Amino acid sequence: MTPPASSGRVVVMGLLRHHDDTPSRRFQMQQRLLSVGDDSWIEDDQGQRVYLVDGKALRVRDTFELKDTSGAVVAQIRERKLSVRDKMHIELTGLEATVTKRMIGLRDHFNVEVDGAPDLKAHGNVVDHEYEIEGPDGKVAEVSKRWFRLRDTYGVEVYGDQNVPLLLAVTVAIDAMTRDHG
Repeated sequence: MTPPASSGRVVVMGLLRHHDDTPSRRFQMQQRLLSVGDDSWIEDDQGQRVYLVDGKALRVRDTFELKDTSGAVVAQIRERKLSVRDKMHIELTGLEATVTKRMIGLRDHFNVEVDGAPDLKAHGNVVDHEYEIEGPDGKVAEVSKRWFRLRDTYGVEVYGDQNVPLLLAVTVAIDAMTRDHG
């Protein structure tokens, strides 16, 4: 039996296509509700709220904060307005990253430069929330709408002992960049 989500709806994560025995964590996010001035909860696969995405209103540039359930800011995600390419900057405790959008053929690809850690890349059908995030040793997370029956909902599965707040912040940044410029 699937437990009800905090909003009273039934969440069905479904079986994921992850084929090895690497443990993973699954999260549910709301598609295109992440805009400046809006808040959206990220829930785990048990329907528990684990992070709040707080879209900060009245800013010159897009700014989001990823907060834990106690309200502590875990990550700040800010658009870089003065850059030539689309970029968003992520600040976490002891870690900074820059998400850069680039075109390859007809699909968007994103590079994630992480200070002091291996860089990441996201590729696939980003606009439709069907993509992978890879590190130097392969896939570290997967994003998909197919895991849900609910409209405007997508999932993020994080593999192994990856930095969950970083990968969720990258997903928020990519969502904001494709929404505004897709």
